[in-house]
Amino acid sequence: MNRFPLLIVATLAAAPLPAAACSVASGYRVPTNMELVMGADLILLASVADGGAAVDDPDEPRIAIEPISAIKGELPATPLTMPGWIAAGDDAVLSNPYELKDAHPQSLAGACVRTSFPRGSRVLFLLEWQDDHWRAAGGPFSRWAEDVLTDEAPWLQLVRLYAEAGGLPASDRAAYLDARRAEYGAETDKPVAQLIAADIARQLAGPNPPLREELPPVPDDTPYP
Repeated sequence: MNRFPLLIVATLAAAPLPAAACSVASGYRVPTNMELVMGADLILLASVADGGAAVDDPDEPRIAIEPISAIKGELPATPLTMPGWIAAGDDAVLSNPYELKDAHPQSLAGACVRTSFPRGSRVLFLLEWQDDHWRAAGGPFSRWAEDVLTDEAPWLQLVRLYAEAGGLPASDRAAYLDARRAEYGAETDKPVAQLIAADIARQLAGPNPPLREELPPVPDDTPYP
């Protein structure tokens, strides 16, 4: 593993990456996409540049990300680092570009948030500022970091739409979202437009139900005999 210098103006911080599945309090709700966007302080499109060990903690893997553009908040002037590692081989799983509801599959194991990324991937990071650090926004099972490889990626379109809605007066948001849902829904010959319309409808339906004590199943990595 190559070590890279942390000559960075800001560092993304998070709890240590656990080996076992996380647990959530009874009543915890995964944020809707609209709630996730509204709660983020910075929504950053960035390229995953490199990985290595943190200078102050050789046992903590980190990745470097290079900002491309900011959908919400101020674009950082320099690269950032965050806990995580570079995925390679079979572990280099990209987000499904047509999945707009559930988080990256890796969120179903370990830290319950995504922590590994293919080198060179363009990722949309939704972050919050806490304790003098940028942190993943949204909590367990949120879509805080999804690959968006093109400028027309459905998730990128949606986040821009929700950021625009979030900038409106609260009394105008539902009408704005309903109008956009109708526009996309009218494009019956375009499957991506239908997926976007369906996600907007989920936001209009209100908060997600609580997970209660039932967590998504953790993949069994035990090899077959």
